[in-house]
Amino acid sequence: MADMETFLDSFDGEPGYLDWAAFGPLAPAVRSEVNADTELLGSGRPTSIGLVADNVREARELVAQVMDVESDQVVLQPSTTYGLMQALYGVAGGLLVSRAEYPSLTVGATRAADALGSLQVQWMEPADGMVTPDVVRDALTDDTRALAVSLVDFRTGYRADLTALREVIGDRLLIVDAIQAFGVIEADWTAADVVCGNGYKWVRAGRGTGFAWFGERALERIAPVLSGFAGVDGDLPVDVVPQPSSSAHAFTVSKPDALAAARLAAALRPIVEVGVAEIEDELAARTGDVIHIADRYEVPVITPREAAQRAGIVTLAPAPQDAAPLAASLANHGLAVTVRSGLVRVAPHVGTGASTLRLFGDALAAFASARVW
Repeated sequence: MADMETFLDSFDGEPGYLDWAAFGPLAPAVRSEVNADTELLGSGRPTSIGLVADNVREARELVAQVMDVESDQVVLQPSTTYGLMQALYGVAGGLLVSRAEYPSLTVGATRAADALGSLQVQWMEPADGMVTPDVVRDALTDDTRALAVSLVDFRTGYRADLTALREVIGDRLLIVDAIQAFGVIEADWTAADVVCGNGYKWVRAGRGTGFAWFGERALERIAPVLSGFAGVDGDLPVDVVPQPSSSAHAFTVSKPDALAAARLAAALRPIVEVGVAEIEDELAARTGDVIHIADRYEVPVITPREAAQRAGIVTLAPAPQDAAPLAASLANHGLAVTVRSGLVRVAPHVGTGASTLRLFGDALAAFASARVW
């Protein structure tokens, strides 16, 4: 049984990594699981192959545990984007999406609309890029059938309030990209109708570890347009073409990768044992540390300061002339962050230690001392 101290000790990377919103270095348990399962698959024994295949069931059950939903409503996907495409291609009517969203949503919605003609994209343009209940309320029309939103905005780190969004949209569908939230913050997941995520960032499971959850309303209203041979009930459909399954299983194309499922399961076990609420509290402390250091050196922060409105992302917004010098100072001090469009995205995890935070402070101190006012 993992406790928080054991969980923190599993972060064994070198100091300086503050880019968890881009990629999560694999957890030790995940690396061990990969080695063990590849050996099993190398044996060619049916029992060994079956053992590895059972990771698919366990991964689905663990995702369901984290979300507090039924496991038969969870399907594994190659990525978040695959899951979102499954949902977006099956929606008919108006779909609200912010133009500032991650391309998984903006590109996916546009491709679905262009390909089928049954979806009409209704663009929102929030001034600060944050999809708040007020922004959604002002954008709703009689033709709106669904809202697609990231639970945590990839640019600003703003954390949407799913419960409040549900109250605003009423009975319409709510489709959520959860990649920057799953496993590190608690959320009212069942306020949504579709939740898609991936284990390669905060969960530390590597790429290919995506999943999607489809609630009852989604199963009733979203057509499984991209349903493949694996999306049917029963065995391999040889010599017949049956209808898609009536369950979430319909939203699959082919059989899941058992090795990817093994990585996801290995990464989720300690998260379930420790508890997402405890992880969220620890992460809030780390992001609070980052904000405190940024304030000390007068580097503007656009991420909300209320812990309930952020997750693991803290975005710095230096003046245009300061963006390059700040990025250079961070790089020179051995810090990994994401720099995009003049913004500096800093993403610590619960295992981010004091040595990394000292490096961050040193980098900002060096930048501030050289800054021309």
